[in-house]
Amino acid sequence: MRQLHLVLAGLTLALLAAVPGRAQGPQPARFDWFEYAGDDTTFNFPAGPSEYRNPVLAGFYSDPSLTRVGDDYYLTASTFTYFPGLPVFRSRDLVHWTQIGNAIDRPGQLNFDGLGLSRGVFAPDISHHAGTFYIVNTCVDCGGNFIITAKNPAGPWSDPVWIKDVGGIDPSLFVDDDGAAWLMNNAAPAGPVLYEGHRAIWIRRFDLKTLKTRGPARMIVDGGVDISQKPIWAEGPHIFKRDGRYYLITAEGGTAINHSQVVYRSDSPEGPWTAYPRPILTQRDLEPLRRYPVTSAGHADIVETQNGEWWATFLATRPYGDDLYNTGRETFLLPVHWRDGWSVITAPGQGIAPVVRHPDLPREKAPATPTSGNFVLREEFDGKTLAPYWMTPRVPKSAWHRLRAGTLELTPRGPRIGEKLQPSFIARRQQHLAMTASTSLRFDAGRPGDKAGLAVYQDDAHYYFIGIVNDDGRRVLRVERRASAKDAVDGAVLVSVPFADAAAQIQIRARGGRYDFSYRTGQGGWTPLLSDADGTILSTKVAGGFVGAMIGLYAHSPTGPN
Repeated sequence: MRQLHLVLAGLTLALLAAVPGRAQGPQPARFDWFEYAGDDTTFNFPAGPSEYRNPVLAGFYSDPSLTRVGDDYYLTASTFTYFPGLPVFRSRDLVHWTQIGNAIDRPGQLNFDGLGLSRGVFAPDISHHAGTFYIVNTCVDCGGNFIITAKNPAGPWSDPVWIKDVGGIDPSLFVDDDGAAWLMNNAAPAGPVLYEGHRAIWIRRFDLKTLKTRGPARMIVDGGVDISQKPIWAEGPHIFKRDGRYYLITAEGGTAINHSQVVYRSDSPEGPWTAYPRPILTQRDLEPLRRYPVTSAGHADIVETQNGEWWATFLATRPYGDDLYNTGRETFLLPVHWRDGWSVITAPGQGIAPVVRHPDLPREKAPATPTSGNFVLREEFDGKTLAPYWMTPRVPKSAWHRLRAGTLELTPRGPRIGEKLQPSFIARRQQHLAMTASTSLRFDAGRPGDKAGLAVYQDDAHYYFIGIVNDDGRRVLRVERRASAKDAVDGAVLVSVPFADAAAQIQIRARGGRYDFSYRTGQGGWTPLLSDADGTILSTKVAGGFVGAMIGLYAHSPTGPN
């Protein structure tokens, strides 16, 4: 895959580019390694040789969409205003996924300036026809609906082609057997909006050569399965075909605990469509405080395997408390059952099991970078590029980090993680309710306000930081927290201790809704700096939005460049 080394485009897998030395500015923060270890109880459930564990993509991988090309499966998911965005995964068994690139990997493709973390790219749809891959998507508050294409799903992907005459969100492309194409989307209904959340699904013809719509739009779903029940947020449409019939699946009920998936059937993509009377996937009819719950299931996509099985990917969450989860909306996989000509994923009252029968596909080896289960992953920063899962908030406009001699160097810059800017912060997803993240840091902190260390970050208003800080000329080790948009941008100092060294190993440990912060200066045991901190501030329930917690490396200086 071609690595792009201009204006941080090298973050194709990582925002990599050379950072010129700045003798007159703050010295770089140097990270010698980073280690992430997850240990969730549900991933310890025994699984036999013919079984797999859910979720298949743990952590913040929401709104998954997939397509099959021969024996290969490709998947993408929402990334909102993180960069690089729209990860592209490949699998041959639907269980083991390897990230092969990012569809949004160049600064010129999209602009997220000034946007909150939960704006940007929502619910992408990936498809393939006649040697070309397509992703249609919405850039919320940053341009509207667009389509990008690639011959190789690993990239490079084209610049966006904006679909100006299609409003709303969640566009999706369906290509029939004869090459005829249709574009669907969520938008306001044709008539009056009858209640909060009243939406519609629209369809129109689409030209794959010009990448433009053809002809008028037709409303094919008004509100949902039964408009008398005031269904909300019909969205995320996908069409597939079986035995000459067309099936339209959409999410319904909003993406929280009332989330569901519904299905319609027709003899034509343009309808009329007949609805199946109840959700084909939901967890809203189960006791929310049951043991090991999976909740908020919906936003599914369905694929037929080369062996004639049908499977669905979808988002769901794993709360540690009453709708409290920090890991975001994750990607799950379940078989699709056909009943009287209808596709059904879960029966009423059926919970999503943590261990499921494996698809009837040849088993792949576990990927080098695990996406599910309990694992330990250590980054030595000894390659030419970072792994493709590292991301930063919004799109960088300058080169502020580099890999050199087995070290990741970050330039401390003026933008902070408490602002809707683009800080020197590079992070990976928190993928477990119980996890530990550690790093080895060397940082002089030579000027007042200089800081560098680890941050666990839900959004600009909800994060924790532990690291080395220059506090009015004194070097300290401290923990900071921002718990709401009303707090100061830098947050509150929770613990601060004098620290003579310019190097430390620092650690953040999550235990569901509690977080611990520790450090050490040698190879001995860890010294607690703060224990039992309130981690619920990092949950979607408290912070709002659609993302999950990210954990990563951060550097800031008030006198640094922008």
